[in-house]
Amino acid sequence: MPRIEDYALIGDEQTAALVGKDGSVDWLCLPRFDSASCFARLLGDEDSGHWRIAPKGAEGECSRRAYRPGTLVLDTEWETDEGAVRVTDLMPQRDRAPDLVRVVEGLRGEVTVRSTLRLRFDYGSVMPWVRRSDGHRVAVAGPDSVWLRSEPQVRTWGEDYGTHSEFTVKEGESVAFVLTWHPSHEPRPPQIDPYDALRASVEDWQAWSARCRYDGPHKDAVLRSLITLKALTYVPTGGIVAAPTTSLPEELGGVRNWDYRYCWLRDSTLTLGALLSCGYQEEAEAWRDWLLRAVAGDPADLQIMYGLAGERRLPEFEVPWLAGFGGSKPVRIGNEAVNQLQLDVYGEVMDSLSLARSSGLPSKPHMWSIQCSLMEFLRSAWQQPDEGLWEVRGGRRHFVHSKVMVWVAADRAVRALEANPKMRGDLEGWRAMRDEVHREVCEKGYDAERNTFTQSYGSRELDASLLLIPRVGFLPADDPRVVGTVEAIRDELGHHGFLRRYSTDGTTVDGLPGDEGTFLVCSFWLADALHMIGRTKEARELFERLVALTNDLGLLSEEYDPVHERHLGNFPQAFSHIGLVNTALALFGDEEAG
Repeated sequence: MPRIEDYALIGDEQTAALVGKDGSVDWLCLPRFDSASCFARLLGDEDSGHWRIAPKGAEGECSRRAYRPGTLVLDTEWETDEGAVRVTDLMPQRDRAPDLVRVVEGLRGEVTVRSTLRLRFDYGSVMPWVRRSDGHRVAVAGPDSVWLRSEPQVRTWGEDYGTHSEFTVKEGESVAFVLTWHPSHEPRPPQIDPYDALRASVEDWQAWSARCRYDGPHKDAVLRSLITLKALTYVPTGGIVAAPTTSLPEELGGVRNWDYRYCWLRDSTLTLGALLSCGYQEEAEAWRDWLLRAVAGDPADLQIMYGLAGERRLPEFEVPWLAGFGGSKPVRIGNEAVNQLQLDVYGEVMDSLSLARSSGLPSKPHMWSIQCSLMEFLRSAWQQPDEGLWEVRGGRRHFVHSKVMVWVAADRAVRALEANPKMRGDLEGWRAMRDEVHREVCEKGYDAERNTFTQSYGSRELDASLLLIPRVGFLPADDPRVVGTVEAIRDELGHHGFLRRYSTDGTTVDGLPGDEGTFLVCSFWLADALHMIGRTKEARELFERLVALTNDLGLLSEEYDPVHERHLGNFPQAFSHIGLVNTALALFGDEEAG
């Protein structure tokens, strides 16, 4: 059984595929990240949909694989007794239709290669009708139509509910396949030239990567993280999905399996900062504009997440016919957490728009009026309990992080008015609100006996989100309460050198059975906090360990199991890669500038 970290990511900035070390595309949703899959072997078995290209008789993993430098173009190579071959996988940026291009190239000798394609629409539940047309294969079922095009010399046949090809390649020879999706009621879109698409994709990605301003230690890891964030962007709207997958487990065999193919407001400020700091203003502006469109409307209706274009309804249901990754059930589609109240998102939106304004992004005429509306709602709502940053399903509480982010919202509103007297707003009222929130958090969310802030009012539990207190400016990093909180979280939530987001041992906060791995972005936050309190050596050592967790291609999942040394959770995870970029900037930005 493959591990989560065995997969590679390819994509066209509207959807993405996961490719295993065995040369099999095991996950692909078409035409968007959040569409139903046509390959779901990742969460089921071979009959759930996949497409494998590998030397005939090769049962295991490839000999080596790598992205072409600065790109999302994947090369997978096999060494056999007969010779060596390379399969190059990519999804070129689309004109009209999404294309998956696979180019087989002979490197040495003469190798027989086999292609096995099993299309299964609607998360593995629908087998299409496959026929020949114009020398190609076309698969149709309901709204979906997929064309498979290959070289004229490649014979293709149907067998065992799949489409198969077998051919030989010698050194210097190439054979290309193109898989194209389109709505079944529309005519087939124009055919692309796979070799032109490969050349253009390499050039376009390398030109984009050349814009990266970061030039410090671990530049390759930072750039790979930025490429991954770019790949997780839905380019028509600028929205960035948390991950391209659903239901990859936080505990192998457990029930903590969620759909992450949506855009979370909690990621907004950290994402914006990473993009702006590394020189990607266009992407940052697109994300800011998506944010403004998504939150427009009644502030009381603000959601924690939205669809790729800002869709609000993301109903959650289970897919019982998929066994789940490693038997981890249920497989969930949609995300019920969309209906939760999380007060922290108001602070994250206000902080993001404040950062956008201070960074010189072109302003929007309605931006400040939206912020004023958010503040007026928050003035009356901030004292409510909520579900908190981590979307717990164990009931509402007065989470300290949520209250801190309410303070952030008020603080950024006050700062905006102080910096620009021409802007209209309730300066005195928002100042008073800011002071009241600060006073309450320090009284009710702080355990003086242990010298640490706590997860919620009156609780003794800790939460890794409290590491953000100095980062957002709630208290200075040298405040003894901040230092005590950092030390307490490191000691109590530390697990084999990394960090849990909160304790699941004997607590009811998330309302779920089982356990989870260490949360990677929280470990990056710990590195940031250690650096801020003057323990830079310790912070850099932690950062080195975190970078070492990336898979052979530089990708990170949401969580890590340090006992069994494997990735957990949806993959690759935007939040983890945002953490890597921002921690590198915090630890090495001064060196880079110097």
